[in-house]
Amino acid sequence: MRDNSSRRGAADLGTPLMIVAFLVIGGFLFWLYRESEAEEQLRMQEAAEEAARIEAEERRARMLVDAQAIQMDASPWEGDTIIVEEQAVASSLGSQGFWMEMPNGNPFLISLSDGVKQENLSLDNGQGTTVTGVVTAMNDSILTAWTESGAIAEGDRLAAEFATHFIEASDVELVELPPEPADSTAADSTGADAQSGA
Repeated sequence: MRDNSSRRGAADLGTPLMIVAFLVIGGFLFWLYRESEAEEQLRMQEAAEEAARIEAEERRARMLVDAQAIQMDASPWEGDTIIVEEQAVASSLGSQGFWMEMPNGNPFLISLSDGVKQENLSLDNGQGTTVTGVVTAMNDSILTAWTESGAIAEGDRLAAEFATHFIEASDVELVELPPEPADSTAADSTGADAQSGA
């Protein structure tokens, strides 16, 4: 009788142990599933961020225009949003904007949007800038609106009338300009003087 009761007790004990084992295994599998799901979501997020970064770089590359290309004639880009990198401020144009110094030494007009004006940027002469904005054809209506609003004086208007186009800047980034290349003529002259002195 004791053997039967012992076997019956062992059988009674085995059932809850099996249930506990199933629960432990089930919980472990559920944990693995959640972990793999979280890792998959992280991979998808990283892939989406990388795709967005690449798209932004490609879009910026398409907008980037060499200053030498527009310094003589900006009409091919009229209506386009472009980026002109690392050009110095030549002088201000009232509170409306500034003249950007181009590689050939001529100024190109930059008009600041209301959003950029609110940033109160320090656009001192010689300050390096990278400008993003829409190439816009100049006309009398624009000049009159600037003058009547007090953004430019009559003297500034006379100067701005010479501009055929300007960039309506939606973003102006202050940058450090790359160093100018050394003057090879001056270097050669210095070397020649040194040799003659020797």
